[in-house]
Amino acid sequence: MDIQTLTFILVGITFALYIGIAIWARAGSTNDFYVAGGGVPPLANGMATAADWMSAASFISMAGLISFLGYDGGVYLMGWTGGYVLLALCLAPYLRKFGKFTVPDFIGDRYYSQTARVIAVICAIFVSFTYVAGQMRGVGVVFSRFLEVDITMGVIIGMAIVFFYAVLGGMKGITYTQVAQYCVLIFAFLVPAVFISILMTGNPIPQLGFGGTTSDGVYLLDKLDGLSTELGFAEYTEGSKPMIDVFFITAALMVGTAGLPHVIVRFFTVPKVSDARRSAGYALVFIALLYTTAPAVAAFARVNMINTLNGEDGKGTLYSEAPSWVSNWETTGLITWEDKNNDGRMFYAKDDRNEMKIDRDIMVLANPEIAKLPNWVVALVAAGGLAAALSTAAGLLLVISTSISHDLLKRNLMPNITDKQELLFARLAAAAAVCVAGYLGINPPGFVAQVVAFAFGLAASSFFPAIILGIFHKRMNKEGALAGMIVGITFTAGYILAYKGVFFPPLIENKPENWLFGISPEGIGTLGMILNFATAFVVHKLTTDAPEDVQDVVESIRYPKGAGTATGH
Repeated sequence: MDIQTLTFILVGITFALYIGIAIWARAGSTNDFYVAGGGVPPLANGMATAADWMSAASFISMAGLISFLGYDGGVYLMGWTGGYVLLALCLAPYLRKFGKFTVPDFIGDRYYSQTARVIAVICAIFVSFTYVAGQMRGVGVVFSRFLEVDITMGVIIGMAIVFFYAVLGGMKGITYTQVAQYCVLIFAFLVPAVFISILMTGNPIPQLGFGGTTSDGVYLLDKLDGLSTELGFAEYTEGSKPMIDVFFITAALMVGTAGLPHVIVRFFTVPKVSDARRSAGYALVFIALLYTTAPAVAAFARVNMINTLNGEDGKGTLYSEAPSWVSNWETTGLITWEDKNNDGRMFYAKDDRNEMKIDRDIMVLANPEIAKLPNWVVALVAAGGLAAALSTAAGLLLVISTSISHDLLKRNLMPNITDKQELLFARLAAAAAVCVAGYLGINPPGFVAQVVAFAFGLAASSFFPAIILGIFHKRMNKEGALAGMIVGITFTAGYILAYKGVFFPPLIENKPENWLFGISPEGIGTLGMILNFATAFVVHKLTTDAPEDVQDVVESIRYPKGAGTATGH
């Protein structure tokens, strides 16, 4: 059976499963819509958290980045993994004890200010839309190749699916849908990794194959280093980024994780604080399965791609004899070939010899085809990529709808609306958010992992300091927190927009020599976070401490015991 038919079947089955679960677990109240009624078992919540966390950036783009950047791509692996540990162990229990299931709710109540709540809502929406743009782009990439539609149509199909189960099911429907999506995405990621590891190294465990020898007796990483230097690239195992940029990107990804609202809300869907801790542990194990496999997938894909394009003799492959995966991806526009020397051969290198332009986001999806695995494995990877993108997109859209319906309307502008009206507004907000997310997916400001890195930087520079100070600095007042958030996110967003542009051309050429202190747009969130902290402390010193009753509440949440039931009031 051909790849497209198998993809239609597998994707159709998984989509039917997701929609069926959404209908079965549809939300009947705001409590169901926002926190799934607080009754999700820890194991299921761990799976849902892992699916929510492992977005298209993790599944599709991270291994592609490592494949192209080598050592430098490891910043994404370190930052995202460390960030989840920071969130699960250091912040989640305290936020759960406070009892507010949204970040704007926490900030609004902790800093006793409606203005703080509104600013947090704006930050949450800004961060979430930046993040969801990457997910919708991932959906478009998958559909464009495997359903043979253009990226725009692929994004529209994805919008329709997310609209259905996010708007109907809310957090309850999304949670159980994400359990199924985790099973699909992890199976889809591991199966080809195991196959390719056996083919290349004889070891069925990819993590061990990564450090093993290939069929010709050469260590895989040594072979990659040799191939890279021959083609004009830096050694695969050596970094080329400035160390300050490596540090700042890693830190931005780590602390940005701790400020991501769609992950934080997960700790309110279980009955009690001890369950939140347990589900965090389960999620870490589930996440580790993919994250420890990604470097191996990246290395396997890199070797296979170079050998396929350049030939075993290193002189290039005749375009007329190119494997089918090249022409398949050419139709999407994500691979292009320019015959510079008119010899009819494809050749991939860094310097002027290079004739291939390859989008980094295709590496995981194309990997099974490059390795000549069975068609059903190729179709499985497509279903996994969609599961990863759609699971995170749904969580982010729920954050946006919750920020508008609960934090902005119920807790601020329209405090007297009924539970039924609030649920209606939440669904309308989710529907509008799907449309905006689709537009950003069709017109993204970068490739998937890069766009997601920007979202983490924005979260790091806005939410993380306010949350940390709100928990561990009981005297921090609203003036300090507000000033810090405004300075942090304004500086970070302005820097990213200046170098990347979105609705306008970049104002500054995005080159290392033009970066402030050698810090790239992906890492600038760390500097924004430092400015946030500094501003908050300075303004606090110039104003009065938080009220005594607020300080007493902060003191109490440092001991995360008890049910910590989530409330909206």
